[in-house]
Amino acid sequence: MTVRLEKAGHVTTVIHSRPEARNAMDPDSADALVDAFLAFEADDDAYVAVLWGEGGAFCAGWDLKYVSDLTPKVLEGELAFPEADPDDPNAVPRGPLGPTRLELSKPVIAAVAGPAVAGGMELALWCDIRVMEADAYFGVYCRRWGVPLIDGGTVRLPRLVGQGRALEIIMTGRKVPAEECLRIGACEEVVPTGESRAAAEAMAQEIARFPQVCMRADRRSAIAQHGRTVRDAMKYEWQGGREPMQEEAVAGAGRFAGGLGRGGDFSEI
Repeated sequence: MTVRLEKAGHVTTVIHSRPEARNAMDPDSADALVDAFLAFEADDDAYVAVLWGEGGAFCAGWDLKYVSDLTPKVLEGELAFPEADPDDPNAVPRGPLGPTRLELSKPVIAAVAGPAVAGGMELALWCDIRVMEADAYFGVYCRRWGVPLIDGGTVRLPRLVGQGRALEIIMTGRKVPAEECLRIGACEEVVPTGESRAAAEAMAQEIARFPQVCMRADRRSAIAQHGRTVRDAMKYEWQGGREPMQEEAVAGAGRFAGGLGRGGDFSEI
């Protein structure tokens, strides 16, 4: 089994374990990752997920040994972009790297060790937040072999770092070290080597402590504002805020009025 789940409280860690290939993605792993994240999405007791590659590599991209043997018919299937069928929960739009075309309602944090290159970078960019180890790195290494970015890299990277910087990274295919990723906004935290999983899980536990209806509404609005006018985006934000105001905000304000959370202390909320 190349993918397994480990759960601690409301946090689910999705582990991709194919270390002999530096966690490069083959169809079995891609299918297993999709199944794992659909299980996380369906689990009402799971609030935040962490994605981690076992063995010192996040993901070395699409398995090029597999790609080199693709027949035209199989290649056409890999390149298809089927829409999810609301009447068939098993019909999901899988990307070559697995879950990169899924739109989950709950956050995912990437714990990045070693290489996250080519499709592996795209997999990390699919996550909400990226925690990278000091010697981890991104890079469009598939540039060398004529393999395009088809798991969201040309979409998500410009939105994170800006078009010009994204184009330079995409077109040159160079290595992008963790410290540079942090500086340009491609990741959110850099931690010592070997500590990405623990750091990502600690962040996930912190997020899981908060009222979840409100957190998910704010996350959903921040993602959905792309391509909208300011007015339309603010209307969407307001509409999405109605449910948490009714379900959580009044009770939460009551806890604050009762003395909790003063001075920025979130230890008891």
